[in-house]
Amino acid sequence: MEKIPRKTNSKKRPKQKTNANIVMHVNKLLDTAKASLENDKAEDVVIINLVGKTSFADYMVIATGSSQRHVASMAIHLKEKMKLIGQKKIFLEGTDQNDWILIDSGDVVVHLFRSEIREFYALEKIWSGDMPQSDEVA
Repeated sequence: MEKIPRKTNSKKRPKQKTNANIVMHVNKLLDTAKASLENDKAEDVVIINLVGKTSFADYMVIATGSSQRHVASMAIHLKEKMKLIGQKKIFLEGTDQNDWILIDSGDVVVHLFRSEIREFYALEKIWSGDMPQSDEVA
């Protein structure tokens, strides 16, 4: 008499995220952001490595659009492309005015500006330099 295989009641274990998987995902997000912005003709794209400077993200991407409509379309396209590569949580802020849109995908944060707004806030000057150590902050 032949045995009939039975399903086991064991639950599938969730796939554990290793450092290598995380790094690959961050690099994929960053490459997607660069390609999307390049494709949409973003101006003056700057990528800032935040590793060791802050815990909220690994990279910050800053780019300029020529108009509010250009900034908005870049944001929409980038969000769609990030979803296509499997990024589940993507938050957009600033879509009411489209002067400055923040796209937060977790490990990669993208700021899209109109040129006047970018000049005023100068984020790359703030984040690209060395951050003060905790004992240097008064």
